[in-house]
Parts: sequence; C-alpha cells; structure tokens
Amino acid sequence: MQPHRFRPGISSMMLMLILLPGSVFASSHREAPIVALDRGADVTDWYAFVSYDHPDRVTMILNVDGFLEPSNGPNYFPFDPNVKYVMNVDNDQDGQTEISFEFRFKTEIRQPGVFTGYVGGIAGIPPITSLDGPGSEGLSLRQTYSVTMIKDGVARDLNRGRTLFAVPTNVGPLTMPHYEDLYNQGIYELGDGVRVFAGTVNDPFYIDLGAAFDSLNFRMGVGGILSPTVDADDTRNYASNSVAGFNVNSIVLEVPITMLTVDGKIHGPGDKEAVIGTYGETDRQRITVRRMNGKVNGKGDWQQVNREGNPLMNELLIGTGSKDLFSVSDPQNDSQFANFFLDPLLAHLFNTVLGLPIPPAPRTDLLPLVQYMAPICPGCGPDDAGPVADLLRLNTGIPPTPVGSQRRLGFLAGDLAGFPQGRRPIDDVVDIAARAVAGILVDPNKFGTPIGDGVNIADGGYRTRFPYVLPAHSGRDSHHIGPGQFGCEGQSTGICPVQ
Repeated sequence: MQPHRFRPGISSMMLMLILLPGSVFASSHREAPIVALDRGADVTDWYAFVSYDHPDRVTMILNVDGFLEPSNGPNYFPFDPNVKYVMNVDNDQDGQTEISFEFRFKTEIRQPGVFTGYVGGIAGIPPITSLDGPGSEGLSLRQTYSVTMIKDGVARDLNRGRTLFAVPTNVGPLTMPHYEDLYNQGIYELGDGVRVFAGTVNDPFYIDLGAAFDSLNFRMGVGGILSPTVDADDTRNYASNSVAGFNVNSIVLEVPITMLTVDGKIHGPGDKEAVIGTYGETDRQRITVRRMNGKVNGKGDWQQVNREGNPLMNELLIGTGSKDLFSVSDPQNDSQFANFFLDPLLAHLFNTVLGLPIPPAPRTDLLPLVQYMAPICPGCGPDDAGPVADLLRLNTGIPPTPVGSQRRLGFLAGDLAGFPQGRRPIDDVVDIAARAVAGILVDPNKFGTPIGDGVNIADGGYRTRFPYVLPAHSGRDSHHIGPGQFGCEGQSTGICPVQ
C-alpha cells in the first residue's frame, strides 16, 4: 500500500503556515558546554524524512562530531565505542519514546606497529580497496557496529549475524584510490526493507557560521535581508559556507513506515496515526574508568549527554546557564524551558541589527514545536496534543517531493515534505529559522522579511538516494571556502564576499 497523496493548494498551505507553532531553528554543532568538551557525543544534526525512492519507508540520519578536518591524522575520527548512539520514535502522541534504535561501535587495531590508522600503496601494503578481506590490510583502525531495535521493552538484533563495518574517512588517493567503492561497501541491506550505513562523510549542513555568531554580522551585500534573486536561488551560494570542506560522522537508517507507526500500518496524512515524533541522542555510562594500559571504559547506568529534535533549539534559544540541563533532559520535560521562547533575544537582535519590526512579547508563536497539531498532524485533536516535547515531527502520509522539485525553504516555499515537516539534508533550516524568529508565523505580510545568510546549498550538493550523505572529503586534496576565496558561484567574480 502506498501513502495517500496530499497536495493542498497555495492558499491552504499559507493558512497552515500561519497556524504553525514556532520551533523552527537550525543545526546544533557544539551548542552546549557539556558537548563542547565532549565532541564524540555531540549531536550536530538530526534528520527524518520519507525516503525519496521508497515512499513506504522513513530515513533517519544522526550526525555527530562535527567540523572534522579531513587531513587530521594519524587517527582521524572513529566513532566513540563508549557512546551509545540512539534514534528515538514516539508514535502515540505521548511525547515519550516507544521505539528506539541503538548503535554501538567496537574498535580493533589490526596492525599495532603501524604509526597511523590507515596506510596503503607503500611498504608492501596494498592500497585500501575493501572494508574486509583482501585489500583491507592497510585498514588498521577498523570499526564494526551493531544495530538494536527496542520496542515494548524487547530488544531485536537487526544485524542478523552480519558484521557491519563503518566506512573510514577518505585519507587520500594513494591510500584509498577508489574511495567511493569503500563508501558503497558500507551500505547494508538488512532485510525486510531495512538499510543502514555508518561512516565519516561530507557534512551536509550549510551556514555562514562566522557571520551568524558575530552578533548576526551578516555580509550585508548578500546576507541579512536577501534580494528576490538570491532568495529564489536554491542552486548557488552568495556567501561562504563555513562547513564546506569539513566531514562529520554519520549514522543512516532506513526502515519501513509500518515498523514505526503505532498500529503497524501506513496511513494517509489526515490520520493522526501517520505522525511520529523523532529525535537523536547520545549516551554515556555514568562512570568513566581510565586504566593504566590507556584503555577507557564506562561503568554504570547510561546517562543522556546530548540530543536533538528540532534543529538549533539549544544553540540559539536556550540560555547558556540552561544548555547542559536541556542536553541531558528528556523531551517530555521541555515545558521547563518555555520561558526562552516567550521573548527571545534573537528577535531583538533582528530588530536592532537589521531594523526589522518584530511581534510583541509574549511570543507564543515561538513556543517550540512541541505538540501534535495541524498542519503536521491535521488529524490530531485537542486531546492528542501530548505534553510539551521537542520532537522533530514527521507526517509519514505526506509523500516525498520529487528530486528536482524540492525547495530549500521547505514549507515556506510550498514544499510540504520539507522542514519543519520532518527535515531533509536540502532544507535551509537557517533561513527558515531566522524568518520564524522574526515573526513570519504571526503574519507573513507584516513580518515576512526574507532574512538569510546567502548560503543556499551544501558543499557538493546532495545525494538523492540512500544513504543521502556524500562520501567524505579527501584528506590530501580537500579545501575550505572562506570570505575572500573562490567558491561562491552566485557572485559574478566567484569570490565570496568579506563584508
């Protein structure tokens, strides 16, 4: 059974946008003190969307450990074997997890006398062309992982006895002459419509980070308030993408919708059973033991370290004194943070820096997207709203927008399969977030200024099929794109602006 088709007209979409509650914010790289000092447990981005080529499945992506410099050897960027990486699903509108998928990694050092994690093409060691068997001899630091589904308290091993290898970073063309082959080897079909991938990849997030965190010091010839030409362009960048050239560790899981819904069925978009709430988290055991032999082990109960549902919630809205508490709290307890959304500092910065009118406080329109209601859940009534909980909600009955017709502004551009109705790698959550904070959800005519940073696409574009993330940048041959450098195709010179 295929999902029902749902394509409301422009007028009904605008009505839904006006009714849409607030938590439309962006990504979360090192957003709290607790993860700024624990990068292996830092959830940088969380994505959940109906798969482009399998509309009866959902893809979830958990990205961790951001800003990975591709050339940063000799150990590069393994997943942390002392971290439990978790994907969570709420499917009955209670704000709590009914289904979780847990990922655990193990590290082996296969050639302890070699000075680096990866070597090939020299000293009698062949280039690395395989994750296992012949051609894998130079893959000294190698990781395997497990995938466990927990539902109703029952754990189910999705590996089914298979050994799953994480894809290493792209060291360079001598060591890994056919890196994309290694990447493809890391895509596993686990049966029953389940696919998985884990490895180091090109970070799909995009933002002029330097301008944003210099007190919104946008490059005013480009960012700040976008011209109609820049705002309508989903294919080029007019300012530098601060994430360009960096890698990130990524876990990607695709499962059938029937594995996620409360009754195991596919529903149309008007049914409340079609809507799930999702978030990614990382956990550590409460006690860390550093042994005399250099090994590090965890002991005791697991404690949540970081989480993300709607992106950039913690990074831009939660006060620094509460960021760590937000990171370790469960979503159903998020009512304790509601005061940060009633009169956000970011809105006042837009007023001061850009001279924009903003709605008066209390900004009830900017309460987080924490309940099940229209437009994402048109079938939800007042009794289905559930508790306050920061979850990225996805209506699995809304089909994916065809590749080529997807819009970076998602819902704001009439692309109903885009953020904040789930989130895809293509979605420009920075620009969407800025406009929400400025008041577009209150009145798009009065507060609909096209705020943006001038970065409209990720470095290298997007992969349009599973696992949707691009192979990692080469450690030998990669580069970053900064102000004053070539790399902004939207500029007549191709040079990214400085001011």
